[in-house]
Amino acid sequence: MPKTFVPVLLLTGLLTGCVSMAPTYERPEPDVAVVTPAADGRGVVAAELGWREFFPDPQLQSLIASALEHNGDLRLAALNIEAARAQYNIQSAERLPTLDATGSFTRARTLSPQTGQGVTGSQYQVGLGIAAFELDFFGRVRSLSEAALAQYLATEAAQRAAQISLVAEVGRAYLTERALAEQLQLAQQALVAREDAYRLAQQRFQAGATSEADLRQQETLVEAARVSVVALNRQRGQAANALAVLVGRPIGELPPPVSLAEQALVAEIPAGMPSDLLIRRPDILAAEQRLIAANANIGAARAAFFPRITLTGNVGVASDELGDLFSGGTGLWSFMPQIRLPIFDGGRNRANLRLSEVRKNQAVVDYEQTIQRAFREVADALVARGALDEQVAAQERLRAAQSERLRLAEQRYRNGVASYLEVLDAQRELFDAEQALVQARQLRLTNSVDLYRALGGGLLEHSLIRQQP
Repeated sequence: MPKTFVPVLLLTGLLTGCVSMAPTYERPEPDVAVVTPAADGRGVVAAELGWREFFPDPQLQSLIASALEHNGDLRLAALNIEAARAQYNIQSAERLPTLDATGSFTRARTLSPQTGQGVTGSQYQVGLGIAAFELDFFGRVRSLSEAALAQYLATEAAQRAAQISLVAEVGRAYLTERALAEQLQLAQQALVAREDAYRLAQQRFQAGATSEADLRQQETLVEAARVSVVALNRQRGQAANALAVLVGRPIGELPPPVSLAEQALVAEIPAGMPSDLLIRRPDILAAEQRLIAANANIGAARAAFFPRITLTGNVGVASDELGDLFSGGTGLWSFMPQIRLPIFDGGRNRANLRLSEVRKNQAVVDYEQTIQRAFREVADALVARGALDEQVAAQERLRAAQSERLRLAEQRYRNGVASYLEVLDAQRELFDAEQALVQARQLRLTNSVDLYRALGGGLLEHSLIRQQP
């Protein structure tokens, strides 16, 4: 009995080595523009820069840490990884034979051929068997296992991409909330100042020192400031709600915030070369793994056209008495190879092969689009980086000029050279310049966050290397 069954086990193990019928995988060449590195070579690679070093604001760091722990989308991505890992383990187990231990007890009444009378008897049986193990000559099981592995790796890369996006989205939402908070503070200050000026204008109008037109002009400024306060208060509340959703729980006690003018995000991030981006962007890696999985599924579809050979066997002992089962039982064994050759299936195998080929072509397009989208994000952020620096500098000069204009208009009004309308216009334009400056600073900081994310930054909490000066 052992001389027959043991070689069968060894043979089945050796026959699992097969040649895959999947097409040879070749990475598609991306058709994108080249991203040149930074001219001065300063800074660190974004993917090696921890988000705590990139975002020095303690309040923002607390929000990101909380989001990474409690965000629902990120938790779902982690569960998807566990499911993909389990699916790969299930599919990988198909490449090995399954050994089952069995035991049975049978008691029956049968007709004795010698006496012609009914006889009641019992039988005990134990054994070890292989159930329908497929000899993977044509790589069907192997291709399915490789496809499951690629899907698992794609899911794992997608989770890293989700983390990078979450870090960036929290940064963007925080900067939006801070910008609205500063704009709201400016509007509230302007409202208080204009209400004081309006009360003074009422006193001057009652004293006959000014006209009703000047009074109504001052009143319009008050109401305009009040409208701005109400609108900005609503927008800030909505921005805070969006930030709380990203964080994944109500926002508790946080360190004091840092103003936009004092934010010191790491700005010197070299763009690198295209090959660097291809290996640092998890979404690109996930798209390529999905392509590899689709390529492996073609091998499984091709193997379905060829014979499928399975083995079923068992070995054991049987006895009429339980006490004699292992000492005096009768040895039993069986060996049953089976071959199944597809002859007519209504075109099912051919349709499955065509479907696998189409899905691979879809995966190629998805991979190419992912690369194009990644390079466009980098290019857009690089184009905006220098322009936004100039925009902020110009807006600061405009704010300073408007402030000086207001001072001169008030001086001219006190000297009786100009009307109060000139002062009102100067106040209104200074308020608009201050609001625009806050928006420009927000755009510049948001652009830095976008570039950090586009280059694969946000996966690490702390930098791998220290930033070079």
